[in-house]
Amino acid sequence: MKNIAVIGAGTMGNGIAHVFAMNGYAVNLIDISQEALDRALSTITRNLDRMVKKERISEEGKAATLSNLSLITDMSKGVEAADLVVEAATERTDLKLKIFADLDAMAPAQAVLATNTSSISITKIAAATKRPEQVIGMHFMNPVPVMKLVEVIRGYATSDATTEAVMALSKKLGKAPVEVNDYPGFVANRILMPMINEAIYSLYEGVAGVEEIDTVMKLGMAHPMGPLQLADFIGLDVCLSILEVLHNGFGNPKYAPCPLLVNMVTAGMKGVKSGEGFYSYSHGTKELRVSPKFL
Repeated sequence: MKNIAVIGAGTMGNGIAHVFAMNGYAVNLIDISQEALDRALSTITRNLDRMVKKERISEEGKAATLSNLSLITDMSKGVEAADLVVEAATERTDLKLKIFADLDAMAPAQAVLATNTSSISITKIAAATKRPEQVIGMHFMNPVPVMKLVEVIRGYATSDATTEAVMALSKKLGKAPVEVNDYPGFVANRILMPMINEAIYSLYEGVAGVEEIDTVMKLGMAHPMGPLQLADFIGLDVCLSILEVLHNGFGNPKYAPCPLLVNMVTAGMKGVKSGEGFYSYSHGTKELRVSPKFL
């Protein structure tokens, strides 16, 4: 695999494109919005500058990485020579099914089609194509350039050859791939989201405040950040979406989203991306201030 196409220039898409380009792959970063592509390039450049400053890469390495990137708004042109396509669009089932049906028609017959979904069934996505054996999950963690884990998720029809190729490719990126099977939430979010949901319930029921809950998990359980801060970082809308997938997929009330989370997302409080969640981000993310809603 030499030619990589990444669909979606948001937080995950630009991080995935960054990592592939930095490791010598030719990358087409594809988005229908030129503005989103320009923002992505700005983010990648800024992150590379930070790496140069920390002496993790050289100026030459930065230049080589940027030269490996192409920004494209036409998906058909962006995937026409792809060996691997990694979809990183918004976490909506209908959108992903449409993208994969289109990719199946546009990408070369031998191309592997991967999705960065954090919870949606790989088997369901693969069923939108005529090559389900070549469809697989590559769930990168945010921030992609920093986090080592990649969940490699096999759909019902994913072939051994596809799985082995993606596991090997992930290792070439300096990642630690873990093979898992296709059940709601996979492993990471099946364990993480109930913890976040329980933290929100603890706040909702008045057990403790925002900082207190996060402090318990940071100092008592050695988590690098508390579950409420992490929820803000992931996006409260994304957390809600994943919990709904878990709840619908298993039919188990333990996955039911906390009413507080539902209300916050409905009110537009989505965490870092909206400027306010459990914490307020109007003064930046380094100095955390509990949202006035919870004071």
